[in-house]
This record gives sequence, structure tokens and C-alpha cells, in this order.
Amino acid sequence: MRRGMVPDLVLTALLDGPAHGYELMDRLERFSGGTWRPSPGSIYPLLQMFQDNRLVKCDETDGRRIFSLTGEGEKQAAERRVSAFAAEFPAEPREHSQLRDEMHQLRAAAQQVTSSASEESIEQAVAIVRGARQALYRILAEQ
Repeated sequence: MRRGMVPDLVLTALLDGPAHGYELMDRLERFSGGTWRPSPGSIYPLLQMFQDNRLVKCDETDGRRIFSLTGEGEKQAAERRVSAFAAEFPAEPREHSQLRDEMHQLRAAAQQVTSSASEESIEQAVAIVRGARQALYRILAEQ
């Protein structure tokens, strides 16, 4: 990710509606097809800068800081949207997005196993994931 594009990407992500920082991180990760997820250390300083420049306003809801675009912020975000997203996230073949979606689902399943399964079940899950990784490398080796 080119550093200069991150502010444009974060600002334009707010066009989809108000959000807290982690929601913005999720939006950007989804939009990039899982190829990029900004860190809290890059999102929150940008949101503060946008707030200082009156591009976003911040309201507290249920203990969370929710950011939304001001009129000027919406205008700037709309101007930046097409160029920012098109430059950083070119369209990818359908097969790539299918694999990426499956990887996200695998990660979610692994997190659930980690949080609630027995030690034996976790060992089984590790073996399954290890086998899948090895199978993927075999595919590459055969090409």
C-alpha cells in the first residue's frame, strides 16, 4: 500500500456510512479483497487529523467513538473515491476472490476452534491446516 493513498482510502471508506476505526479497517480489508488491512496505528491518527480539519465529526455511542463525514468531508471523499480505490485495488479474477473468501472463512473457523475447543480438538485443527498448507505447496510444485 502506498503511504500517500491511505488518507484517501480511509476518508472514502466513510462514504459507506458512520463507523468506528475497526469498522473502517474491516471495510477496507473487504474492499481490497483481503489483501490489505490498515492498522489501528494508521487509522486513528488519520481520523483525528480529519476531525481537526473538519472533514469528519465524532460522536460517542455505547462507549465507542463513531466517525462520520461532514459536508466538506463528503465532498472531498467523493472527489477522491474513484481514483483512490481504482489505483490501489485493481479488479482481480473471480477465482482469486473465491480463494480469498475461503481463507477468511477458514480463519474464522480456526478462531472459533481456538476459543472453545479442547486441546485435542485444537491439535486436530492444527493438523488439518498444516495438511492444507502442504497441499497448496504441492499444487505450486506441480506447475
